[in-house]
Amino acid sequence: MIGRRRFSVLALPFAVAACGSSPEPGLYTLAVRSGATLPRGPRIVQVRDIGLPGYLDRKEIVRSTEDYKLDVRANSWWGEPMGGMLGRTIVLELGQRLPNSKVYSEAGSITLDPNAVVGIDIQRFDADKAGNVILLAQVAIQFNRPTRQATRNFSITRPVPTQDTPGHVAAMSDALGELSDGIAQMLQ
Repeated sequence: MIGRRRFSVLALPFAVAACGSSPEPGLYTLAVRSGATLPRGPRIVQVRDIGLPGYLDRKEIVRSTEDYKLDVRANSWWGEPMGGMLGRTIVLELGQRLPNSKVYSEAGSITLDPNAVVGIDIQRFDADKAGNVILLAQVAIQFNRPTRQATRNFSITRPVPTQDTPGHVAAMSDALGELSDGIAQMLQ
């Protein structure tokens, strides 16, 4: 017969293993959405690092900020830092929409003399009470040769097709694609 002390010593590794076997987090990324191609655009476009509010700058996916509460998706994480993922996705989407432009990210290793520099500040990117993804953003573009500026505020609402994490991420991808459509128009 095993005594209590000996049993507890033998049971300890099994208890530790059971605590460590929590499910792996689901990792997600925003999808690149295609849009209408536009014939014009600056020859070289730089997309600056995306400005994010602190509540979005985390590995967990934020579902909502309604009712003064930060609601994150349990065990659903972004596969890369949010700012870098947004920048990478927008660069790809702008490159598709402006095929005659060379679009690159400030965060990368490419350094060219840009004809236009795009700055984007995200103020909100989560769901409202009705379950729609809300994207609020400010965009400023500095053109050179000739020098001019363009600014615009965006308020984009996209319905969430399903209430699970893939549905939420799909709506976020759609909203970001719509933002890229608007930025491509500004670059005309």
